[in-house]
Amino acid sequence: MGRRSDHSREELAEMIVAQGHRHMAEVGFAHFSSREVAKRIGYSVGTLYNVFGSYDRLIVAINTRTFDLWAEFLEARLSDNPEDRIAALVEGYFDFARDNLHIWMAIYDHRLPLGVPMPEDYARQRAGLTEVVVREVTAVLPRKAKDLAPRLARSLVATVHGHCTFALNGSFILLGETEPLEMAITRVKESLRAAGAKL
Repeated sequence: MGRRSDHSREELAEMIVAQGHRHMAEVGFAHFSSREVAKRIGYSVGTLYNVFGSYDRLIVAINTRTFDLWAEFLEARLSDNPEDRIAALVEGYFDFARDNLHIWMAIYDHRLPLGVPMPEDYARQRAGLTEVVVREVTAVLPRKAKDLAPRLARSLVATVHGHCTFALNGSFILLGETEPLEMAITRVKESLRAAGAKL
């Protein structure tokens, strides 16, 4: 068993999040074990809570890493300068979720206790993903509607998330829908055109 003096607090935090994220990707939130993470890094489970303060904050840290990876994934998609950037954004949402199902679902499976706010440092990190969407929405809106971009972007994320969730959990198949991605892109573009976007 490793000794606390073996690594600095910052090094421990990085080790814990890295192994925690890897474990979450393998088993998902329902089967996540902080003891398994501790075992992987060679420390006691108490060390994890000493570093992060609580189980919830540990999960928030792990899920925040997913937000970072997700934002990087979308930026890489958009860096290819696709002709239809809105469609590429929606496709990127679906692709990331499908290819990283456990860590994607863990974001929504974990809930902070009632009355416990998201720690500010993690909230700022997570905002990077929304900023990508806001930027792309702002770019297609007319000047008079650009102030609507942040609120509209949040609504569009909710729309795409609903379609993506139904696609991945099989609900759309039960409803007889075979093209959820195309449907999501259509709904997003309808909302943007209603706000004055020329697509």
